[in-house]
Amino acid sequence: MKTRNLGNTGIKVSEVGFGAWQLGNQRDWGTMTDEEAIYLVDQAMDMGCNFFDTAPNYGSGKSEELLGKAFKGKRDRVVISSKCGHHSNDEQSFEPEKLILSVEASLRRLNTEYLDSLLLHNPPFSSLNGDSPQFEVLEKLKKHGKIRAYGASVDTGKEMGELLNKTGSQIIEVMFNLFHQEPASAMKSAHKQGVGVIVKVPLDSGWLTGKYDAKSTFSGIRSRWTENEIRRRGTLVERVRRILGDDTSMVQAALQYILSREAVSTVIPGARNIHQLNQNIFASEGSLPLKVMKELEDLWDEEIKGSKLTW
Repeated sequence: MKTRNLGNTGIKVSEVGFGAWQLGNQRDWGTMTDEEAIYLVDQAMDMGCNFFDTAPNYGSGKSEELLGKAFKGKRDRVVISSKCGHHSNDEQSFEPEKLILSVEASLRRLNTEYLDSLLLHNPPFSSLNGDSPQFEVLEKLKKHGKIRAYGASVDTGKEMGELLNKTGSQIIEVMFNLFHQEPASAMKSAHKQGVGVIVKVPLDSGWLTGKYDAKSTFSGIRSRWTENEIRRRGTLVERVRRILGDDTSMVQAALQYILSREAVSTVIPGARNIHQLNQNIFASEGSLPLKVMKELEDLWDEEIKGSKLTW
């Protein structure tokens, strides 16, 4: 596994990390036993993955609890990034007092004295400045040794720009994938400023695994897509498959496309089983041909940029 700098934090991270939303989260991800979850984390570590992304509301706190069990006696081998603002009871509140309580609860569940990274979890745009009470909390937590670095998890380049221009964020987590490349320019700016970039939703909520098509139906959190949206995404997936050819893993290509950008510190796909984990981890072993890179960039420019997809 290759490693990269997490911006100027002094922290080294595996370029393929582990998105832990699925751990203990039966509502959104289906059944996974605690033993299976801990085994998956152990296997990821054995394959060189050291960056783990979680949050209090992932499985109502169960994701953090399972990671805490998996990391027992191994804290020095992992980089833990969690969030605050979306609480374990599914409440969304960025009130300073509740953020502090949330972090204290995360530390207990994770069985650690500190977080390597703490991110405001999709906060209101109005709070994305260094004078906001939320960033005052982050700075206080850092001074007290509860966290090593801080920032926010956001979805757009506009939000990234606000963080870069108005806060002391050392890390930004942002949504970026083949179908959502809008933040690319802001990611370059982050790199120039020494801000670490974590890429979330790298497989477009499963579409870039190739397992969905224009006839797919969805329930749960994925039922947000309309029939027209599903058809459109299905067409885009077909285009990606034609560009890659039948012998290339769409998962690995989607991750390698992201990792080709030097601004990216780590990418955090999820995995529900060892097969998915292997696909994610092995993306670190290769790279896409320049011709394929160009065709995938053209797909964004010609078919998606300027239009609106539901995320």
